[in-house]
Amino acid sequence: MAAFMASMTAMGCSGENSATKSEPDEPQTEVEETGFARGADVSWLTQMEAEGRKFYTPGTERKEMECMQLLRDYCGVNAIRLRVWVNPKDGWNSIDDVVVKARRAHGLGMRLMIDFHFSDTWADPSHQDMPEAWKNLSFDAQKAALADHVKATLNALKAVEIAPEWVQVGNEITPGMMLPVGSVEDNPKQLTELINAGYDAVKAVCPDAQVIVHLDNGNDQWRYDRLFTVLQTYGGKYDMIGMSLYPYWAEQSGETGGWVKVSDDCIANIAHLKQKYGKPIMICEIGMPYDQAETCKQLIAKMMNTDVEGIFYWEPQAPNGYNGGYNLGCFDNDAPTVALDAFKSK
Repeated sequence: MAAFMASMTAMGCSGENSATKSEPDEPQTEVEETGFARGADVSWLTQMEAEGRKFYTPGTERKEMECMQLLRDYCGVNAIRLRVWVNPKDGWNSIDDVVVKARRAHGLGMRLMIDFHFSDTWADPSHQDMPEAWKNLSFDAQKAALADHVKATLNALKAVEIAPEWVQVGNEITPGMMLPVGSVEDNPKQLTELINAGYDAVKAVCPDAQVIVHLDNGNDQWRYDRLFTVLQTYGGKYDMIGMSLYPYWAEQSGETGGWVKVSDDCIANIAHLKQKYGKPIMICEIGMPYDQAETCKQLIAKMMNTDVEGIFYWEPQAPNGYNGGYNLGCFDNDAPTVALDAFKSK
């Protein structure tokens, strides 16, 4: 999530298995939804649980419930998004941690998006740092390391009979990724090669997964034309365009007109991109301040009526001020507000 950090079935997979940390067998749901993705990124969840946080049903008769089930049963969520870091120092968002969360989502019959950051920590427009272990490698070796990391993650999921429906090759890569070698301004051809290495690695393990290239500020046409023209020029491979949409941060950056203008600009950009590049669009991240639940519900309802494949709310379960100041979750007192109620209508 850019601005904050700046201030299913196994049939879709092929290839070799890789070992992963095993958890007890989860109950498997026979029928999974298709169509519009009503999603939530809950990558913080295992960390929050380790810290002792619990989650509750809305209303006066509060009942403790596991967070993903709560999102499914009370908020209409049918898909989960999980970020992957390369060598995180504390283990959160590692491959093993991702598998634990993915198994839980799969057991609930939820669809899965995997979001590769290609960094040891947050990757967003202000932070696209090369993983420490890859810094001194040649560029060809860095491409190979990226591909191996993608395959290791997807094979770990395959080993527990899970295949993601969508895979992001990079997270909000507006300036590029694995800087400086993958800079959109200075090394556009190399950036394209990195994306293609990721794309090929995804397809080698999960050929049916849709590969997403994801940028921030979905309301800003210029940044999308810049990167996707680069990919068009150098033969970039991807299946879908991913967007983040945060009216709050757009306003903090000087945008005027409020959430309505920001969302209108995003809708215009969606139409432009589909016409120019011929790819479907996914809103991979969305969010508004936790105390603006009714407005957030209106925003999500509006974007659900747009020509997109789905919408993922970023860390809805996070309490106000979590992890150094995140305030765009949509839970209050550890229970969901009405912000996600629009999901229940589709």
